[in-house]
Amino acid sequence: MSYLDIFIGEFFGTMTLLIFGVGVVAGVVLKGTKSNGSGWIVITFGWGLGVAMAVYIAGHLTGAHINPAVTFAEYTAGVLTIGETLVYMGSQMLGAFVGAGLVLAMYYPHYKAEEDKGAKLATFSTAPEIRHTPANVFSEVLGTFMLLFGIAGINFTIGIEGGGFAGPLLVGLLVAVIGLSLGGTTGYAINPARDLGPRLAHFFLPVPDKGDSDWSYAWVPVVAPLVGGALGLLTFEAAFNDNFLVALPIMIVAYVVLQIASFFISVEKK
Repeated sequence: MSYLDIFIGEFFGTMTLLIFGVGVVAGVVLKGTKSNGSGWIVITFGWGLGVAMAVYIAGHLTGAHINPAVTFAEYTAGVLTIGETLVYMGSQMLGAFVGAGLVLAMYYPHYKAEEDKGAKLATFSTAPEIRHTPANVFSEVLGTFMLLFGIAGINFTIGIEGGGFAGPLLVGLLVAVIGLSLGGTTGYAINPARDLGPRLAHFFLPVPDKGDSDWSYAWVPVVAPLVGGALGLLTFEAAFNDNFLVALPIMIVAYVVLQIASFFISVEKK
């Protein structure tokens, strides 16, 4: 697999994910849409099906990581080189930015009609319902742990590609159940590109009458998913494949340090 293959697959896969994901949130949140106010279940299933579609599109080329947490987890497990890892992540971030920008273009009249600056930002990026840094970090770590733990289980049982039609759909349903069960606290970024790419789009693109981009919180949905995803994959490998990688205790220590540090870091919005 060449770097060009990685770029094409991950760019278009992540762009697809964000078009559907940011799109469903915009439809539910923004004033004047036909789906306005349809609720959390619509959002979670929109994201879940968006993930499935993205995997169908890019899975044959790159495995459809569409998420730096997946890429970083595979790097810690020794699957990827540092060069491949950086190309994956850069492509994902660019695809997320473009996907969010396309949704902004489509919903532009509704962004103009919406007075609530927080609602506009919510279509692009996540934010906690209760700002409590240790709890917010733990929420994102646990959600991404279950994402990678679940993906590893699907791969182990049927293979995402070997499972034909079922593999990507099961990954999408996994994302949906994470949203339903664990997403109500922080909005379940569980994907650094999903949050940071659109947040950058909100910051740089001409969103009508936008507020700030909430950068004080932005590190949580980037750092916590990277740690949680690696823990999820490495734990599965240790428990079910008898693969006791040295990276697992390192990531456990990294999580403990992150969780302790979170007690001294405030994400309170100014």
